[in-house]
Amino acid sequence: MADQHDRIPLSTFPTPAEPAPRLAKAIGLGAEDLWLKRDDLTGLGGGGNKLRKLEYFAAAAKREGADVLVTTGGPQSNHARLTAAVAVRLGMRAVLVLGGDPPTTTQGNLLLDTLVGAEVQWAGERSPAELAEYAGVVVEQLRDEGARPFLVPFGGSSSLGARGYLACAQEILQQVPDAAHVVTALGSGGTMAGLLAVLGEERVLGANVGARPDAAEAAASYASPLAGRTVDPASLRVRDQAGEGYKHFTPEARAAVQLAARTEAVFLDPTYTGRAMAGLLAAVKDEEISPGQPVVFLHTGGLPGLFGHPEV
Repeated sequence: MADQHDRIPLSTFPTPAEPAPRLAKAIGLGAEDLWLKRDDLTGLGGGGNKLRKLEYFAAAAKREGADVLVTTGGPQSNHARLTAAVAVRLGMRAVLVLGGDPPTTTQGNLLLDTLVGAEVQWAGERSPAELAEYAGVVVEQLRDEGARPFLVPFGGSSSLGARGYLACAQEILQQVPDAAHVVTALGSGGTMAGLLAVLGEERVLGANVGARPDAAEAAASYASPLAGRTVDPASLRVRDQAGEGYKHFTPEARAAVQLAARTEAVFLDPTYTGRAMAGLLAAVKDEEISPGQPVVFLHTGGLPGLFGHPEV
């Protein structure tokens, strides 16, 4: 576990683990088999899993004397929204380098970015790697202007950011000690990496949302130094839920979002938790996960993203 002095507390932990008996029965599990780990209830800036990672980046930025937080993401990025919120909490500027072009209407996460005063730079259609390069140029421009920028990586994912999910994994072990499966969205890789380092490959199931082409490799590389061993990407349990792409609301995710809302009044998002729940449904359907095996579903937040997809 990382030294707690390496982080700036931004929320109250542990987050609750709540039973979800109606949802469990609806997807083919026993009523006592499913728990929702509520990392959507982390508070600051609308909540979500990225706050656990940002606690570590916030501390690093403070140590370096930064006055601007810079990060990347898509137009409806939960991570960008929370980075902007953390910047406000720290008394810093936020510059968000977002892929794509300015939308005709400001809604969802982008509305909240604007509300907290974040500066948005639109980078056009770019791959994650190209977006990172563009962000590097923005950082140099800020330095030339006399600012002291700190670049938070895509999704807050690195071995540093993944430390936040070492703590989450320990919470899960205390709250649901007999958990056989922990299901999470696999996006930029950091959340799954922290879980893997504590819980091991056999217990963690990631639903690949299509955020990056090398998601499993990224998760394994971030997990390895935290676990003190080499984590093989081929050993990870990963289900493909990318569909037509990261930006699209897949039919499977839509059905999963509706099911969670109509059984437990829990709201999932189109990009991450909706796809993760779709992955859980698929795993139960083909018996990778069976009744009687306790399951923890990690709710990583993202509610504002629903308002960026009114077609739900």
